[in-house]
Amino acid sequence: MPWRASTTVRLRQEFVSFTETGAVSVSELCRRFAISRKTGYKWRARYARDGAAGLADHSRRPQRSPGQTAPAVEAAVVALRHQHPRWGARKLRRRLQTLGMAPVPACSTVTTILHRQGLIDPAAPGGQQAWQRFEHPVPNSLWQMDFKGRVVTLEGPGHPLTILDDHSRFNLCLKVLPDQATPGVQAALTTTFRRYGLPDCLLVDNGSPWGSDAEHPWTPLTVWVVRAGTRVSHSAPYHPQTLGKDERFHRTLDAEVLGTRQWRDLAHCQAAVDHWRVVYNTERPHEALGLAVPASRYTPSLRSFPETLPPIEYPAGLVVRKIQQGGHCSVHGRAFKVPKAFVGHPVGLRPTAIDGVYDVLFCHQRILELDLRRLPQV
Repeated sequence: MPWRASTTVRLRQEFVSFTETGAVSVSELCRRFAISRKTGYKWRARYARDGAAGLADHSRRPQRSPGQTAPAVEAAVVALRHQHPRWGARKLRRRLQTLGMAPVPACSTVTTILHRQGLIDPAAPGGQQAWQRFEHPVPNSLWQMDFKGRVVTLEGPGHPLTILDDHSRFNLCLKVLPDQATPGVQAALTTTFRRYGLPDCLLVDNGSPWGSDAEHPWTPLTVWVVRAGTRVSHSAPYHPQTLGKDERFHRTLDAEVLGTRQWRDLAHCQAAVDHWRVVYNTERPHEALGLAVPASRYTPSLRSFPETLPPIEYPAGLVVRKIQQGGHCSVHGRAFKVPKAFVGHPVGLRPTAIDGVYDVLFCHQRILELDLRRLPQV
């Protein structure tokens, strides 16, 4: 039976002194002090051998620990954690494997090392449950593009533009722009398209510069993207999880780079994110990829970026109309409108299975459905 919570070295001395008087048996004293006879005789023996010092608690650490983590291994874990403070045990362990460490400690051992070295805040909340993940089956089927808010520098704000491949989570573009205007975004997209080729579809939200709002999603920028050979898709209004992979990338970007220091200017910030982008794509294990790195799952697109935009042509059988000023057009004596971003361009009207209802196409992209039955005659 253990000592009560209030037991101290003083109480042990008191117990031993009572046993030496012989007035009360050792068994009875043990009962009164709520300890076992074995414990009582242990303290008597220690006191007889070492005096009062023998009544202090001894370390229970074993003299030998054959399974103890080697100092070199622990040092490697600590060094990697200092290099990447936001990485958890699984990422650290996978990176150590990639770097050729053998044997590699288990994730539980890595976590123990981090706790022992004070590298985990015990008050920090646990991990959050992830959304159910959906991903496209091959690289370049879908790219997600968005701005990561604003980053403040001493010379003014910057706007990080990010593009992520849906299948591999490979970051294709990380450019800190001075604003969110079309010229800078188009220049960044051109550079990205030239390096990695064209995706089948580019997913964006409904804000500027790729849309005015959910009701007016088309802008000169998205018209240019379609003309280059890529389909544009807009996220559902008020559903940021549609761009969930890029949003999650933004959280990591902020935690590991943007929110860690003060930036002098855009060039200073760009140099830091350029370095981090290489780490993210080629070194940082990604849990959604089974702890593989994004670069191991990404390959460039087979479709090259056209340096000169091809002429807009439509298959035979489609009714072709050129969009006039203000977005106006007419067909079969009926007037209709399309977004002003298409002014000056031809669109194709493809009949559907319903008489009088057409799909309005711009290049390869369906931009709206037209029901002539509901339109007044011109």
